[in-house]
Amino acid sequence: AFKQHQELLESKAKDCDIVVTMEKTGLEDQAQYQFSYILFRSVCVLSFGRSIIHSLQLYPLFTSKSLEDPTSVFCFFSLPTAGYLYSLKGGVELLSAYQYPEKVLQAVMSDHLLHVITKNALQCFTVRCSAVAARMEDPYIDTTMKACPPSTLEVCALRIQLFIGLRSVCVYNQRVILLSAADTETQQEPERRGLSRKWTISSPKETSTVGHGWNLYVVDTVHPFTLYQEMVEYSSRYVQTTPQSHSLRHLLSEAHLLLRACLLQTPEEELEEALRQNSAQLGDCFSRASQKDCHLALPYYKMSGLTVAEVISRNRPPPEGPSSYGMGFLFYLKLHLLEETDIPSLQEEADEIIYIFSQSEPFLLVSVCASPCMINCSATRTLQILQRLEDTAGVSVPLTIIMAAMALRLGKLQDYTELMERHAEMQLVYGFIEEPRLLLHGGGGGGEGGGQHSQVHPTSLARQLANTQPGLLVAAMVALHENCKVQLEQADFVFKVCVLDRENTLLVDFWEAMLMASSQDAVIQELLFRVASVYIDRLTNSINGSGAPQYKSLKGADDLITSCSHYGALIPKYIFVWVFISSISSYLCLQSLLCGPSLSVGSIVPLLERLSEETLWGFSLHLLCATRRGQYESSIEQLLDRCPQAIIAYANHQLQDKYMVCTLWWQKLLPELCKRTRAAADNGILLGALKETLVVVAMETSPTEFLELIPDDGTASYFLPHLLTCSQRHLMA
Repeated sequence: AFKQHQELLESKAKDCDIVVTMEKTGLEDQAQYQFSYILFRSVCVLSFGRSIIHSLQLYPLFTSKSLEDPTSVFCFFSLPTAGYLYSLKGGVELLSAYQYPEKVLQAVMSDHLLHVITKNALQCFTVRCSAVAARMEDPYIDTTMKACPPSTLEVCALRIQLFIGLRSVCVYNQRVILLSAADTETQQEPERRGLSRKWTISSPKETSTVGHGWNLYVVDTVHPFTLYQEMVEYSSRYVQTTPQSHSLRHLLSEAHLLLRACLLQTPEEELEEALRQNSAQLGDCFSRASQKDCHLALPYYKMSGLTVAEVISRNRPPPEGPSSYGMGFLFYLKLHLLEETDIPSLQEEADEIIYIFSQSEPFLLVSVCASPCMINCSATRTLQILQRLEDTAGVSVPLTIIMAAMALRLGKLQDYTELMERHAEMQLVYGFIEEPRLLLHGGGGGGEGGGQHSQVHPTSLARQLANTQPGLLVAAMVALHENCKVQLEQADFVFKVCVLDRENTLLVDFWEAMLMASSQDAVIQELLFRVASVYIDRLTNSINGSGAPQYKSLKGADDLITSCSHYGALIPKYIFVWVFISSISSYLCLQSLLCGPSLSVGSIVPLLERLSEETLWGFSLHLLCATRRGQYESSIEQLLDRCPQAIIAYANHQLQDKYMVCTLWWQKLLPELCKRTRAAADNGILLGALKETLVVVAMETSPTEFLELIPDDGTASYFLPHLLTCSQRHLMA
């Protein structure tokens, strides 16, 4: 005997120290049977005395989607005064504890009800199997889209039917089979016999040939849908008297679970419609519920299929009562406005929503007005409400922006300009971060890789900024991307819609600004490829086209090179002499990218093939590309062939590390210059390059190494001053 309740679940149940052995009868097949501990539960002796289990049932639940493998498995057992229902699939869990009002002789469970018998009555209780099975079949049921009453909902008795002398009960399909045994002797007969003994001589007792009278009853259970209708009818009394009572919500939840149980077995349109009606009633309950449960109004209203206008109508305060709205209803409205639906509300409906929030939660008006659902609201009336809010709550950046958007809708451009000029550009950017829907609708934000750019479209305010304040629009979109409010492809689409010209310089401005702000390597590489492609396109157009357009970027080449780490320092301009090209800024930006540390040069090699090497500037880009790919020796040879005056500046710029100095300066560049200087008739440029090379070699080598580099062609005297410099430096060191 245990002095208190004890419960051991799953693997811990074997710690109960009760040994179980399997007895073989000889009737088994060849299979080897195994057993495992599932559950151990003891009860308090003080509560139940010497109670024994009289009903034990392992109950699999099959649904229309799982006819072979049960969706859930349950274990039910009963004591005379209490019963326990456990779910076994997916972990052992106590679902319901039944406390019987009187001593129970036997209990049996079905899909919808628990049937128990006492000596003189059949009683029915609710079960929670359908709630468990529904969650097994749909793991997303407890979301903003769907809901179901919890499986731990408090059980309740539904029906009591009187019988005499009940002994046994079982369930088959929708019928309950009862067996009763009534004693044929009445209560008066023993009393009469007792009195007669005083007056007569006792005689031997004869064995009764009558015995007990056995009765068999087959009771048709009420169909769950009929029971549901009775519950709905009964709930109407609560709606009229206490519409916010816990009992009403409990009753409607019981009705919901009955419908769930039916739908798990046989989905029918009548049941689906009843579930929608029940969900609407539960939505009404939770729309006026406390803070703890108010969020459930949203999924139940969604399951009901009601429109927003119908939900608003059901939640209007009565004319004679206080003009207040339930927390659940406001929660439903807020989530509806955040869903980015493409179906705008009608003006009357939108105006009522704005009025509701102006009365209940005015600090949410900016978010409400920014929703795409509210595009049909009256701009005049809304602007008046927003102005009153500003008078009472004070000026805020998002509030100013939404007021400017309303003024823009009304065509009041002067008012729009004055409102936008209230705040500095960065303050406006922070305002857009706080409420992105001021600029774009749809998409849902998030990181890279989700959503489609076709789901995003710019607001009228974004289009206005593209024409009047493009720098602000670019800064805002960069900030939204870096704060995970918009994806890169979505931002691209916004700029393409806002700016319809073929070149779309503003989109390129956005990419360049993103390069300065982003820290995501994958995004940076994508952007570098895009801007390099644009620069190459512009250079190609400047060659092939006549009157090529002048690209007016927000930032010039010098600004980008000095402010963005992905752009490298340019080789001094005097190195390459190029003919005039109209897109000089694109040339400088592309050269800077090729000199920078980040661009993956291999990705743009096919694009560079469109640029001819005939011009020196075209040759310079190909040369820088080859250098970035590690082709130093061939680059030195090409440069000596095409532009020898640039060789020293090129070497100073590109051959920086120790390996480059050792290998290329004097093992490649110095011998190559010596050879070409001797062979050239007009060797002034080469001779100057040779002198500058010898200065570097004298600084980097030892005297012994320098002597090994002097050619043995009788020109040693030319190298002696540099050898002397090398020796003096070596002695000082």
